[in-house]
Amino acid sequence: VSCLCGSAPCLLCGCCPSAKNSTVSRLLFTFFLFLGTLVSIIMIIPGVEKELHKLPGFCEGSGSVLGVQTHVDCGSFLGHKAVYRMGFAMAAFFFLFAAIMVCVRSSKDPRAAVQNGFWFFKFLVLVGITVGAFYIPDGAFTSVWFYFGVVGSFLFILIQLVLLIDFAHSWSQLWLRNAGEGSSKGWYAALCIVTFIFYATSIAAIVLLYVYYTKPEGCTEGKVLISINLILCLIISAMSILPKIQDAQPHSGLLQASLITLYTIYVTWSALANVPTQTCNPTLLVRNSTSSAMGTQPLTTWWDAPSIVGLIIFILCTLFISVRSSDHPQVNKLMLTEESGAGAGGETAAVESGPHRAYDNEQDGVSYNYTFFHLCLLLAALYIMMTLTNWYRPDESSQVLRSPWTAVWVKICSSWAGLLLYLWTLVAPLVLPDRDFS
Repeated sequence: VSCLCGSAPCLLCGCCPSAKNSTVSRLLFTFFLFLGTLVSIIMIIPGVEKELHKLPGFCEGSGSVLGVQTHVDCGSFLGHKAVYRMGFAMAAFFFLFAAIMVCVRSSKDPRAAVQNGFWFFKFLVLVGITVGAFYIPDGAFTSVWFYFGVVGSFLFILIQLVLLIDFAHSWSQLWLRNAGEGSSKGWYAALCIVTFIFYATSIAAIVLLYVYYTKPEGCTEGKVLISINLILCLIISAMSILPKIQDAQPHSGLLQASLITLYTIYVTWSALANVPTQTCNPTLLVRNSTSSAMGTQPLTTWWDAPSIVGLIIFILCTLFISVRSSDHPQVNKLMLTEESGAGAGGETAAVESGPHRAYDNEQDGVSYNYTFFHLCLLLAALYIMMTLTNWYRPDESSQVLRSPWTAVWVKICSSWAGLLLYLWTLVAPLVLPDRDFS
């Protein structure tokens, strides 16, 4: 009981020697996010979706969907509605803590105790918000919250791209450093093999996109989007090995470009999977809410291939946010973290006073911005909400659950933003020669 109400390391002190207060707190908040994600997945399982009929007022007696008075069999949309309410509950939970933790500078602030402790009560708060979210009347909630999810997902995709670019640069620098210290041939061979695998996978994916998401006649949008992203990927690959770029950034190379290319192709695939044209999108699910179609239309599911890959990337990125600070000062400034933790004094005190399984490493200053961390989890909650619902929403007539063009353009624009961001990391030392980008 004392651990449930006390500091974060106390919960894991038996299995995590020298646990840092900052790291364990972030992991536990991330666990809350993953728990909400698991509940959302369970709610869209067909058998569980049918049981949602029993919730009072959740479907029966609901006469308006998206603010339009209709006689719609909302049982067709129950899983979709449940995920939206679970996403709202998680977003509200993290927004609450983001507001509470504004301007916390060290663990000596009384609010830091709320950040790093009272986990049982936090769980109760999350449960309470979740229960309340399921009593939100339909009205225009779904349509309004859809656009909140779109904006939040776009911002979280940008955060994913920042983390991916940082990971690619760190990976390349690590292997090049190992090549300089040890067997250079082995590490250079590994770099070449991984780069080749990434590019080969990207080329194969592009071919499959042309085969399955375009037609000889028609599907002009898909052809244009695939071609534009292919050209942009070729441009950044060529830019990464230009002599001037190599002089300014010796660690720049094709490994980073190949990883960014592979991710861009994935985002393109995910966007094309939302094209609301059946002939150009073989994976499109259009679900009718009328009783005559219920026997022939498949149930809403999230486990199509783009969503599964998106879920994996979501898990890796949220864990990355929780446990690691970047080796690059520019990324740390963007993500509002410190290179080695602000509370070095806490680590020194722990070592000097003997072996401890848990210690407060934020007495001199926080090692990450509490508010920004919660905002990142809020955006992650919105992103996973849109992923699990395949970015679908009821159409204007409230009769069909379909994918809008909004989802396509948000994903495509995020891929362009990521390519421009990576291009900026290449040319920034040349454009701003007086700044230190080491």
